[in-house]
Amino acid sequence: MIREEFFPTNIFGKDIKLDNDKLSQDIINWSNQDQGVQKTNYKGWHSTTDMASKPEYQPLVNELMIMCKDVFKEEWLDREPVLGNMWANINPKDGLNQPHIHPNSLFSGVYYIKSNPQAGRLRIYDPRPGAQIVMPIRKEGQLPKHLWRDANLNPIPGRIIMFPAWLWHSVEPNQSNDLRISISFNFVQKGFE
Repeated sequence: MIREEFFPTNIFGKDIKLDNDKLSQDIINWSNQDQGVQKTNYKGWHSTTDMASKPEYQPLVNELMIMCKDVFKEEWLDREPVLGNMWANINPKDGLNQPHIHPNSLFSGVYYIKSNPQAGRLRIYDPRPGAQIVMPIRKEGQLPKHLWRDANLNPIPGRIIMFPAWLWHSVEPNQSNDLRISISFNFVQKGFE
């Protein structure tokens, strides 16, 4: 039998070293001075989207640019990446982010600052609409990845996750008694900003 796989959805990850304690404190201080905005967040705080212009976050911006250039190379994309916007998220206990996509962007992602295994995983959903029409009964056992209809990615502090902006995703409820702090962002190609 010949088997080939087409139309994959690539999810990229990279672990980096930043001062996450300082980032946490900066974001908590910001949230105490600014009510933030309401988007997909439920019971959580979402900052304004101008975070990349603040000098205290430039080390992260630099790391995101390095990674996105690697992603663009991997995806055979011409032109340079441009960071469109960036914002902080704080999810306390029971905080979550409802399913959504990031319109007018090419790649989106998240950087985890403070989290733990019970603080809510990133859930990504099969983007193929046809795959949702039929849900066949499968054999027992661990399904291979190419048959999954969703996947959960653990929120590991110090990790960047980057994915196509059209990919539906959400954040599970924070079931811990600690804060889940992350930074989200969007990239476009130069000339499309």
